[in-house]
Amino acid sequence: MAISKTAKVLLIVGGIVFALLLVAIIGFALLAESLGKPSVPENSVLVLKISGDLPDYAPQNPLAKSFGIEQKQDFSGLLMQLRKAKIDARVGAVLLDVDMPTIGWGKAEELRNAIKDFRVSGKPIYSFMEIGMNKDYYIATAAEKVFLPPPGDLYVNGFAAQAMFYKGSLDKLGVEAEVIQIGPKYTNAPALYTKTELGEVQREVVNALLDEYYGRLKAGISESRGKSPEDVDAIINNAPYHADDAKQIGLIDDAIYRDQVYEQLKTRLGYKAEDKLRTIDGSDYRDIPADSLGLNKGERVAVIYASGAINIGSSSNSPFGGEMVGSDTIVKAVDDAAADSSIKAIVLRVDSPGGSALASDLMWHALENAKAKKPLVVSMGDVAASGGYYIACNADKIVAEPTTVTGSIGMFMGKPVMKGFYDWVGITSEYTLRGKNAGVFRETEKWTPEERQKMESLANKVYYGDFVPKVAKGRGKTDEEVNSLGQGRVWTGTQAKQNGLVDEFGGIERAIEIAKDLAKLPADQDVRRVNYPEPGSFLQSVMGGGASTETDEQKAQRALAASLPENMRKTLRYASILDRMQRGEAMMMLPFELEIK
Repeated sequence: MAISKTAKVLLIVGGIVFALLLVAIIGFALLAESLGKPSVPENSVLVLKISGDLPDYAPQNPLAKSFGIEQKQDFSGLLMQLRKAKIDARVGAVLLDVDMPTIGWGKAEELRNAIKDFRVSGKPIYSFMEIGMNKDYYIATAAEKVFLPPPGDLYVNGFAAQAMFYKGSLDKLGVEAEVIQIGPKYTNAPALYTKTELGEVQREVVNALLDEYYGRLKAGISESRGKSPEDVDAIINNAPYHADDAKQIGLIDDAIYRDQVYEQLKTRLGYKAEDKLRTIDGSDYRDIPADSLGLNKGERVAVIYASGAINIGSSSNSPFGGEMVGSDTIVKAVDDAAADSSIKAIVLRVDSPGGSALASDLMWHALENAKAKKPLVVSMGDVAASGGYYIACNADKIVAEPTTVTGSIGMFMGKPVMKGFYDWVGITSEYTLRGKNAGVFRETEKWTPEERQKMESLANKVYYGDFVPKVAKGRGKTDEEVNSLGQGRVWTGTQAKQNGLVDEFGGIERAIEIAKDLAKLPADQDVRRVNYPEPGSFLQSVMGGGASTETDEQKAQRALAASLPENMRKTLRYASILDRMQRGEAMMMLPFELEIK
């Protein structure tokens, strides 16, 4: 049907008005951004909040911030704050507000080293906690002084490791996990579904992790608080402590309130008694461009973030699935960085417990191609295990912290058998098949001996034909050597370095230094870090289609997840993994869900 002349005019006028309105909104946002740039007072104190989950990388969008859209703090940004403050003449001191961050011990080690690096500047850096747990205190002790409020408590009472198992829940639901595991000695990820407790070899691994964490905590306290190792053992065994007791035995410098810490900083920085302490919040200071201080300039180095469980498709973050690193997203990022001639080296930051074997291999292949064009260095965060190690193994150099959880070279596959559940709820099913193995993924039946043999053959090819040879090639070892280090065995960073699975200790800053050296870039010059995957534009987030846009269904899922206990959310997360295996996916994951407090 033809459109009338009047309708055409109205459409054209409407389009022009909409375009002008959009331009006005963007212009207003740009103006607000330029006018809203924070100023850094002279001789000020930068207050950095260290709390929450601190993902490795959460893209910042100044335009979105100008519209009041909250920007999530990330770990890489926190490290950059300290690097900026170290050389920013306007910043006289830093106050760390340590409030139970949920990062792992790898990142805690990395952050602690960044704090110690800041202290090279000679500027004071103090830490304040209202309540201090093991990890909080470990981070805080890197600072020059540590404070608790008078009613505060310090829980440096050692470590407790909790392993979660879901067989009991599955039994109640009438669901049985049918699984195949390769590397049977340590590859015990299926035990989440088939056992109710750790086996002997898994306890060996857990004790090795606890020994590493305890040793690092003990050494940190001994070094920073001037205690002998024997004294630290006694301190830990007699914990927890109220603030006044913690002060008396020298674990903190004073038991005072936050405003009193400010008064101490005023005195330290030479303020007059009547002056108010000038502070700048970390959420504002991160808007100060690093290049305005001479950082993040020079040749370009790509930093690619692979954070979360590994899956086919695009990276995502869901209430029940958690943070997922998608093969499509990472492959595109790697290919883009490899094809860009201005990118001189690639640093892959891995913080992943593993996941899909297929997705891991697709990323490995892209990285192998990229390595042929330019240097590739891996920085491991809290965990880079199983599939997370698969994508790291072919790098020119691998850097990890002593407390990084890595290795776990093994795999498993399987399916949930739902017959008991269906009987319970009154569901019946009947399969009509063509083909000898057509029923291999029947939900109601366990594998026949022939079907199981076929699946074991596939699993062996993934482990012995792909995983082991690729690790051997990447690390310059024989298949036999890798298999002896594999079997699903989890290693600490310290053990992994001893076994040749990683090259040296350090965080992402050390990885970038190595990448510069391999790319023959001047060691005394900084580089411009180009972060991948690239964030969606502000226009995408406004108009829809950006990563920050949630559907109504996703919002409902998030609300439901928030109403459930954390352990229940973990149960549902692992149920989703079992569902993915039903589609034939081989999995490379950590052999247990372990929480260490």
